[in-house]
Amino acid sequence: MNSDRRNFLKQSSILGGAFLLPSLPSLATPASNIKPGYKLSIMATDWGFTGGITAFCAAAKQAGYDGIEVWWSGNPDVQTELFKALKDNDLAVGYLAAGSSSNFDKHFTEFETNLQRATAKAEVKPLYVNCHSGRDYFTFEQNCRLIDMTTRISRASGIPVYHETHRSRMLFAAHIAKQFIDAKPDLRLTLDISHWCNVHESLLQDQPEAVAAALSRAGHFHARVGHQEGPQVNDPRAPEWEAAVKAHFSWWDQIVQRHQAEGRPLTVLTEFGPPNYMPTLPYTRQPLANQWDINVYMMQQLRARYAAAK
Repeated sequence: MNSDRRNFLKQSSILGGAFLLPSLPSLATPASNIKPGYKLSIMATDWGFTGGITAFCAAAKQAGYDGIEVWWSGNPDVQTELFKALKDNDLAVGYLAAGSSSNFDKHFTEFETNLQRATAKAEVKPLYVNCHSGRDYFTFEQNCRLIDMTTRISRASGIPVYHETHRSRMLFAAHIAKQFIDAKPDLRLTLDISHWCNVHESLLQDQPEAVAAALSRAGHFHARVGHQEGPQVNDPRAPEWEAAVKAHFSWWDQIVQRHQAEGRPLTVLTEFGPPNYMPTLPYTRQPLANQWDINVYMMQQLRARYAAAK
């Protein structure tokens, strides 16, 4: 290793330490106008967790989570381990479901099968199913068929089915999502608005109508903070991201306040991700912050701000 590169890595390591900042003051605000029936459930993501599902559930419980969000698996052995870990740790669950094929007909069949099994076959019933729905290149009519299918399954099972505002999927952009919201009154969303900040290279100040429509349909949200050039800030505790953090909390506030006023339960996932979502130092790919610590920090902030008084 030459001296220039060695010096670069040494300096980068020092810079990485700058991201180990103390938490900003709590964003907690007093709750008001909460009707009976409101309950906040904060879920942990296994995305980036290096151990198995048993270890993950134990870690999520110890950290203070109410449940976990994981992809539905058709593997019976995976299901058996998951169901046992959920019961042993008294955790709720939300499943993820989708189709994977780029061929619409195959995609539809995969998606329908996965969603039916996640809602009807699961030994531990989910609080909800979050869907990575369709493709951004499917036609409007094709994606509408997927929405109709999921609405039918949700009604039959009684389990909420949400469609995530995710890049590469049908709801990849605010103005596109608005078209589906207008066309489908039963469409309910998982709001991961960090994606839209990235897609539109803004904090969405110029799309208030599309954002308001999405907030009104959100029954679940992913608490990751994006910015104008990416879907994830390196550390939401760092003061340079204050504007982005405040923008996201202002959106989440509106979802929570609606659920509180209507007396309905609400689920939230802390979803800061690992590399390459998490920015890294060059050459070493060392993460600039600790993913698990950030998600636990977000969970604590969300609970302080949004949990109903006991």
